Amino acid sequence: MPTAMLIAADVDPAFIARVKGDARFDVRHEPVRSEDELVAIVGDAQVLVTRAYNRVTRRVIEAAPQLELIAQGTSGTDNIDAVAARERGITIVSLPGENANAVAELVIGFMLMMTRTIPLYTRDVVSGRWLRDDCATRHEMRHYRLGIVGLGEVGRRVARLSRAFGMEVHAYDPYISDDDFLARDAVRIGSLDELLAAIDIVTLHVPLTEETRRMIGPLQLERMRPGSFLINAARGEVLDQQAALDALAANHLGGLALDVLDPEPPSGALPDDPRLVLTPHIAGCTFECKRDIGERLYERMAERYPWV
Repeated sequence: MPTAMLIAADVDPAFIARVKGDARFDVRHEPVRSEDELVAIVGDAQVLVTRAYNRVTRRVIEAAPQLELIAQGTSGTDNIDAVAARERGITIVSLPGENANAVAELVIGFMLMMTRTIPLYTRDVVSGRWLRDDCATRHEMRHYRLGIVGLGEVGRRVARLSRAFGMEVHAYDPYISDDDFLARDAVRIGSLDELLAAIDIVTLHVPLTEETRRMIGPLQLERMRPGSFLINAARGEVLDQQAALDALAANHLGGLALDVLDPEPPSGALPDDPRLVLTPHIAGCTFECKRDIGERLYERMAERYPWV
């Protein structure tokens, strides 16, 4: 009897085609956004395929008595109630690091946009202003000291790409050994406070846990160097977003780049400031990344449900 699979999100079309063509699976593709919508359709699913915007809560899990596997092609799974899944013996499959290159490339783009004030120049040219007199006050990437918070797969890719620009790369990660730091192209800094005080560009690459929630708040922002730049491409909740916006408005931050927000989508207006660079949680979303994730996710399904 085929395994009932519910794909509750927009995922790679090639993945959908492969699982639909595989006799081991009886596939429904019904993308939903809200918890209520997911509760309404999850009932007979044995396998649930989601994305980070799907809130797989205890209520969702309780609505699926046959559920045995939740699969998500992301590094973080903080949208899934891991405790409720574990109590039921449900396996959670994720793909740590699969989107690391895509995220790292966007982070480099953020650095260039902020340090070379690209959004400001874009506004000027569109408005008919041709202002070049201050261009020699901008610096090349090699001028800046980079601080990476979290030296996992994304952090190490950011370190590698930044080194290619001649940047001095430092990192804070208490869970990585000294040998791994050397292998990951970064100089270890012993504490978060020390890193914030010594660095020109800070980029966040930590999972969302109780330890990391709001790890960058008003006190941490105060410790950052005046005029420094902050990037968050991890999870919106690791940063006190309003405190960061206030620091930008006060000119304590020279630039702020957010791919992730709290909440998503934002519930209120955001400042119209060229020093603020925003994207709608798309750092890990490229053609190549989604294709590769789809292939790997299918492989994980095939491993879990071998032919009999």
